[in-house]
Amino acid sequence: MKHGSILLLLMLSFAVQSREIPKSFADTPLGRTQAMALLQTFNADLLSHDSATLTLERWCGVHRMASPARVIATRVHGADKSIPPDLRAHLEVGTNEPVKYRRVLLSCGDHVLSEADNWYLPNRLTAAMNRQLDRSDMPFGKVVQSLHFRRKTLSADLLWSPLPDGWELHRTQMQPTSGVLVMPHLLLQHRAMLFDGNGRPFSALVETYTDQVLAF
Repeated sequence: MKHGSILLLLMLSFAVQSREIPKSFADTPLGRTQAMALLQTFNADLLSHDSATLTLERWCGVHRMASPARVIATRVHGADKSIPPDLRAHLEVGTNEPVKYRRVLLSCGDHVLSEADNWYLPNRLTAAMNRQLDRSDMPFGKVVQSLHFRRKTLSADLLWSPLPDGWELHRTQMQPTSGVLVMPHLLLQHRAMLFDGNGRPFSALVETYTDQVLAF
């Protein structure tokens, strides 16, 4: 385990229990540890559920980010992106089979929580599902919910860490400042596949989560 194994877990537990989490994290060792604790908790929540949309709604509701806590998808029209060869291989289709692309921003209230690229096989969905995906902004996971799909995560990468490499050995890297912790816009990225109830893959996803997941 990275970042000092047991020591990190103890510090993360202390950080989330010791005080109320602020809307902005102070650029201090405690503030950085609180941010890491929440980011890792959010990542674990995503990894333990099949629907990212429903996970985002729960996260939004628990942290009172919007009322009602409802995730909506805003289509990015005109966007087009070829499916990466490795994801096409995971879909188990030849180069001639049609693969549709859909890019959405997933928001809860005023917070854009995720930017999602989705390649899916229309031939493995119902006609009604395809119509909804073509004509509405409904999140993909809600459209295909009746397929009782399961999710397989291919990778889950932190794009940024509040704690510098080797922080547990080099304390001077975490000296407090008088400022607020500055985060990049993109924090976490998942690459995943969705499989229907018969075990057939029908969607490949690249989901990039923003700093707004911690904006509560």
